[in-house]
Amino acid sequence: MAIYYLQIKWVHIWAVILSGSLFALRGLLMLARSRLTNHAALRYLSYAIDTTLLTAALMLVTILHQYPFVQAWLTVKVLLLVAYIVLGTLALKRGRTRGVQVACYVAALAVFAFIASVARAHNPWGVFAPLLS
Repeated sequence: MAIYYLQIKWVHIWAVILSGSLFALRGLLMLARSRLTNHAALRYLSYAIDTTLLTAALMLVTILHQYPFVQAWLTVKVLLLVAYIVLGTLALKRGRTRGVQVACYVAALAVFAFIASVARAHNPWGVFAPLLS
């Protein structure tokens, strides 16, 4: 499987881009109060992309032998992923008020961006790492 590392890495990167873009689109639809926000086609596309993303991530972990709760930057990514999922769910489905939905949408986008910066830097501080060294 290691011979496919680069291909798996690119699948993972593209899945991240597609997942984030689809979430941003659904959030914009929510802000516009569109009924399409939780349309079945968008939800199922999201499930397919996120399954691909998770599968590629697990394959990369296996190839690289870098594991969450061993590598600090991967631990941060996993913990932030949980926060992103909770915030995204509150933004698109479970937020009781419009204010909660909007705040959770903005927070989810910020968490998504920080996860990407942690992944890019391979540092738990992500974009803030240069400021702390």
